[in-house]
Amino acid sequence: MKLTEIDRNFSAAGIGDRTLAFFDAMAAPAVLSGFPWYDGNGPLFRLPEALLPRLEPGVGTLTFHTSGGMIRFRTDAVAMAIDAELYLPSDMSHMPRNGSAGFDFYLGSGVDKAYYNSAMPDQGRERLTFMAAEGLEPGVMREWTVYLPLYGGVRRVRIGVTPGSTVAPPSPFFRPEPVVFYGSSITQGGCASRTGNSFTNLLCRWFDVNQVNLGFSGCGRGEAVLAAAIATLPMSVFVLDYDHNAQTPEELEQTHEPFFRIIRERRPDLPVIMISRCDSAFTPDAVRRREIIRRTYDRAVGGGDRKVWYIDGSTLFAGPDRDSCTVDRIHPNDLGFYRMATVIRPILQEALAAAAVK
Repeated sequence: MKLTEIDRNFSAAGIGDRTLAFFDAMAAPAVLSGFPWYDGNGPLFRLPEALLPRLEPGVGTLTFHTSGGMIRFRTDAVAMAIDAELYLPSDMSHMPRNGSAGFDFYLGSGVDKAYYNSAMPDQGRERLTFMAAEGLEPGVMREWTVYLPLYGGVRRVRIGVTPGSTVAPPSPFFRPEPVVFYGSSITQGGCASRTGNSFTNLLCRWFDVNQVNLGFSGCGRGEAVLAAAIATLPMSVFVLDYDHNAQTPEELEQTHEPFFRIIRERRPDLPVIMISRCDSAFTPDAVRRREIIRRTYDRAVGGGDRKVWYIDGSTLFAGPDRDSCTVDRIHPNDLGFYRMATVIRPILQEALAAAAVK
């Protein structure tokens, strides 16, 4: 579809010595994903507003962070740029701005997507304009995936392409129903060096599946009302990973199995993966936490549940130099996220296969 057919009032603007035609990347023919409750108004958000008063207060801000969000499209443009209006741009001392507030561009379709480029805003700026690609071969339709910021928000995204280019919808995901992740700052993506390197983005790219990321930094507290909301979502697999945010083992014990039971009662055939926090500590507190999550799993299996898996978080950084897997003894760096994804990968593969069996 030509840009003039998408929007007769398409805008042309210059970046450097390039004149580009910009289209709304949050609307067709591009596909925006990762925001099941978004109604098209205001900044992107991950949870319905009516739910926020009943959750940990910080979720009211974190819901506007766009972790897990993707924009996908195909175009034969020989040059491409992004023009984004940001909301709550994020800078943190232990995380590159490229990961917290940047955009990653991947080229390719299916499981063959490859990293191409990144765009990040200047410090404190709420507008980002960046030339993402130039000098591409003409006459070739290419598929692009743009990962949205992990710790910042987005009001609007426009993509600029060579005037006269065709823009078309992307290829469908291998599995239409997303993998839904619920958890802590680690689930949200802290502290990947860039957005495509979070463990949820790695996993979903490897399997060419959509995702909904409900990681809330410091605020994943296992509230029953949130479990009930999650249970209403279309999903292929649910990943439960909020151990780090339970303030005490007692809190984890009070919330973990009830959270799972709410999901299971409403979605009896849904594959569920439970993960304890990613560390190698064997302190009494750490051991007890793992035992609590393992107990939820054991009780489910003992009751005949055959669509539930448990991953011991002490295995997630397995391998040499495991002490090099974090930025602060808690949050993974890129090595840590890659190792996490590698350990989770075969379990997610089993769960996705089980999801296909009705």
